[in-house]
Amino acid sequence: MASIKDPHVVDTFRAAMEEVYSRLLVRTSGEISEAAVELGRSHRLSVKSAADTCSKKCEDNKLFETIQTNKQDLAKKTLLMKEKRDAVSRSLVAMEQKQGQKDALRLQMETLSEEQAERRTLVVSQNRANKDRLKNLLKAKQVFQERLGLEIRRIHGQKLQFVFQNINPASPENVYTFTMGINADGSYQIMSSDPVLESLGDLEKRLHQTNNISAFLANIRKEFVAQARF
Repeated sequence: MASIKDPHVVDTFRAAMEEVYSRLLVRTSGEISEAAVELGRSHRLSVKSAADTCSKKCEDNKLFETIQTNKQDLAKKTLLMKEKRDAVSRSLVAMEQKQGQKDALRLQMETLSEEQAERRTLVVSQNRANKDRLKNLLKAKQVFQERLGLEIRRIHGQKLQFVFQNINPASPENVYTFTMGINADGSYQIMSSDPVLESLGDLEKRLHQTNNISAFLANIRKEFVAQARF
């Protein structure tokens, strides 16, 4: 290869090379700058995307936590409402039971009042009937005491003892008795006789049928007289 001896050629070549280098440097710098800008933009986009994703994830987490909290609150409120409904139901049942008890008690009191009224009416009626019977007995007593030697004695409360004399002509002082009571319903009840009369039950039945105490006393005396003869 031949040597270049012309200094101008060397300078020209050097200048051309420097120009080429400068152009390459400028172009490369521009490309590097564009690449850096693009990289920066890409980085910013990546950072923004990551931030958005993180923010969205955080929002999703908060939303999930909020939903869970709301579900728990709803479950608690539902349970509380159920407890209140149960309490109200129990209160209503208790009130109904108390009302039923009050109604039953009122009915019992009304029934008791009616029964007491009936009993008072019955007692008044029985007392009136007993008074009438006692009047009849007193009248019979006067008649029989004057004519037949009958004595009536009150023994043991409502019981009466009828004492007959002049039954046995051989022993007119001998005493013949029977005991009679008055039941709660006003009916007569023959308790006993001395001496014992076998027909006492039949005489008592006839007395219940006729309610004629004078006839009953006369029949009793006849039975005692008949027994004294034997």
